[in-house]
Amino acid sequence: MSGFSKGISKVEVALKWDPSPAGQPPTDLDIIAATFTSEDAYGTPAYLVHFDSRSPDGTIFLNRDSTDGRGFGWDEVMTLELDRLAERYARVVVGVVIQQRTGHKTFATVLNPAMRVREERYTVLAEDDFGAVLGATAATIAEFARDDSGEWTFRPGVHGFEEDPAAFTRVMGRAHRL
Repeated sequence: MSGFSKGISKVEVALKWDPSPAGQPPTDLDIIAATFTSEDAYGTPAYLVHFDSRSPDGTIFLNRDSTDGRGFGWDEVMTLELDRLAERYARVVVGVVIQQRTGHKTFATVLNPAMRVREERYTVLAEDDFGAVLGATAATIAEFARDDSGEWTFRPGVHGFEEDPAAFTRVMGRAHRL
């Protein structure tokens, strides 16, 4: 690795939303990260990190998890230590899924959803309110990929999906068509 660019080393992905109105079932959003190897960069994830799992090497972990949006500030927070990922990993895709336990929910039915991706706690790489994917039940919100020099780069973009949580994890890493 050479040059003056250090690439991206550590990233925090945060998600927030307002609780459901009184008498309504809670709304539960979850952050999911999928890692992909260079051999299958757009296929099956090597592993997933979400509320009920962690990365085998400790490089991606969920700092905060909410099942109802009743937290203060950011309800869900995930840290990705990209610089510690083994060289065999070429991509990491981060998504958000709306749990469907209490009926069909889309981003249009979530009160004030928002996401933020920031590097090293200070530099904001992306912020969004899911306004472009209101009919979706899940969305990818960030993609990190190794460049030719091996440094991690950020590819912004919010892309909506209509899959349930299990199906979303199988398709979230596919290439997006313009």
